[in-house]
Amino acid sequence: MRAEQLLEELEKAAEKVGVQVSYETLGPESGQGGLCKVKGSWRLLVDRRAPASDRAVVIARGLASFDLDGVFLHEKAREFVAKFRRASPPPAA
Repeated sequence: MRAEQLLEELEKAAEKVGVQVSYETLGPESGQGGLCKVKGSWRLLVDRRAPASDRAVVIARGLASFDLDGVFLHEKAREFVAKFRRASPPPAA
């Protein structure tokens, strides 16, 4: 699966679990982005200048904290998220 296809798949999954994905120009102190809660809603901030493969990693790391059992994901995308699941604590409510 190409990085662009994976990225699109992960963006759709984020939307289905209620996580807004925002592409911003982030400074070096922010890294390439990550998961945060803004006014009670989950949001993934992603550096728009990062390559598609790196943007996919940021989104997969964020999604690894959520239950995706009811969300359709192609097998490759599900496996990609699962790699990060082992290292991610669940998000605080």
